[in-house]
Amino acid sequence: MTELRGQMQSSLQCASSNFNTPVPTSSPKRSHGDFRRVQRIEDSIPFPIPGLAADVLHMRVKEGSKIRNLLRFATARMQGEGKDSDGTSPRQVVFTGSGRGVTKTITCVEILKRKVGGLHQVSKLYYKTVNEVWGSPQQGAAGVTMQRTLPAICILLSKDPLDPQELGYQPPETPSATSEEHRRQGELLRLAHSSSTQHTAKRFCLHDLRVCPAQMSTELTTACERSDD
Repeated sequence: MTELRGQMQSSLQCASSNFNTPVPTSSPKRSHGDFRRVQRIEDSIPFPIPGLAADVLHMRVKEGSKIRNLLRFATARMQGEGKDSDGTSPRQVVFTGSGRGVTKTITCVEILKRKVGGLHQVSKLYYKTVNEVWGSPQQGAAGVTMQRTLPAICILLSKDPLDPQELGYQPPETPSATSEEHRRQGELLRLAHSSSTQHTAKRFCLHDLRVCPAQMSTELTTACERSDD
């Protein structure tokens, strides 16, 4: 997912200029603060992932969505706590997000993969078109329609095996791989803590040396004598 985050960060930087509040071309002197967005219409496009199940669970992640609410619902459904009308639980879930909701989408997927093990994954990056209608409270002022192109992501998690040749496929994380990752993270944290401690100790020693070099020399000599004994 590190490469995926890097790709999306670069895409978001390219599209960052599209997030500014639009200024109407009909009246350049009018402040853009007078306009308010009154409607937002997203293009309805099919999922960019082929072969989705008929009962796939679709989770739409927006900028203001609460991660805990999304995960509570998705986890319950994928673990079989929530049943469909025919008494079955979904075996696939699709997370979609665009614009500033992309990072939150990836976060939801990573957490769900740890809550529900053995999930196959396919990730797709694409762009979607959004039409926004901005209106002014002034009488007789014409509205403005802006069209924006936003980066978007679609991530499929499936209990059933997926095509490993599909672009963006990731196999389930094995327990050994997960434990090895945790071990490496622990070693890095210990190393960082050790380096920080050594740096702090060195900083204090240099400070003491500047304040009282004679005292520091005496302490170092005493410490060496004790180590020799």
